[in-house]
Amino acid sequence: MRVIVVGAGVVGTMHAWHAMERGHEVVHIEREAEARGASLRNFGLIWVSGRADGPEAKTALRARELWEGIGARVPELGFRPNGSLTLVRTEPELAVAEAAAARPDAAVRGMKLLTPAEAREINPALRGEFAAALWCERDAAVEPRTAQLALRQALLASGRYTFLPGREVREVVGEGAVRDDHGEIHRGDVVVLCTGAWLGGLVRELAPDLPVRRVRLQMMQTDPLGEPLTTSVADADSFRYYPAYAGEALDALNADQPQPATAAEHRMQLLMVQRRDGGLTIGDTHEYEHPFGFDVVEDPYDHLTEVVEGFLGRPLPKIRRRWAGVYAQCLDTRAVVHRQRVGDGVWLVTGPGGRGMTCSPAIAETTADTLGW
Repeated sequence: MRVIVVGAGVVGTMHAWHAMERGHEVVHIEREAEARGASLRNFGLIWVSGRADGPEAKTALRARELWEGIGARVPELGFRPNGSLTLVRTEPELAVAEAAAARPDAAVRGMKLLTPAEAREINPALRGEFAAALWCERDAAVEPRTAQLALRQALLASGRYTFLPGREVREVVGEGAVRDDHGEIHRGDVVVLCTGAWLGGLVRELAPDLPVRRVRLQMMQTDPLGEPLTTSVADADSFRYYPAYAGEALDALNADQPQPATAAEHRMQLLMVQRRDGGLTIGDTHEYEHPFGFDVVEDPYDHLTEVVEGFLGRPLPKIRRRWAGVYAQCLDTRAVVHRQRVGDGVWLVTGPGGRGMTCSPAIAETTADTLGW
């Protein structure tokens, strides 16, 4: 087959990868010189721990397996099975962690409740104060700023992959065919539109009632820490944003221990992962109301710095970068992704939300299976 993939973020790149794996020719079209959206502006986390029961958890676990296999073949991805520690400080937070560790599928997710001493054996950089830690062995990480580039180099080596940057697809012109803004028509057996948070233009024309919204987030990255942070780290506010933790204990946490004002205003959680150069990627916020602000707000960074320094027991290194990003999320947050036939031989795949980096290999695999590649 000849597969046309539109969008070179992680979801589009994984669709190209699966098409190549199954022996097809791929033409990959990207409107920017390089992808610059949420696929690069994230933590690079392969986050199994917080996924909802059912299709979401199944997809995340399959994606974790696929990431490990792809990482073995493409070492430049920076895949590492580092696991995660979610640190808790209060009794209501501890109750949520205990409920998670008692889940029927806790062993499958690699979940276990640890004492502070046990957590520090795994991650000695955590010298600050906390009462316990929820360990998830199946969580992992890759390097988000370079992952798509590394995958593309592997795709180019096949001889059956063509990358066309700086071209915006403007129109569907027939079965399995699209026209770009250079006036060139690209024909294939199937077109897959993986356009991320770009929901206007052609996407709106093809799917005017798309059940997907855009979400904005803020993050930052530090200079090198000077020592290994051997796991990814989260705080208990992450319980409020991941569906795996829903239940009576979380209801009690929300009722008895509201978030601090800044965290509540910006719908915050702490997620933190160390980059290969030793710096820390730290976030994040959630903004849902349109139009989004155009500026980067400082209060959330102050809050995150305070939380991180409390866990590390030391000052953070200098902040090197601050940025904002936007991703597309299904309105039905139980849906892993929105997959829709929008024309003869044309499919739209969008809206994975914060699951995009985690689940993209399995999302693309499901598309390939669905379309009979």
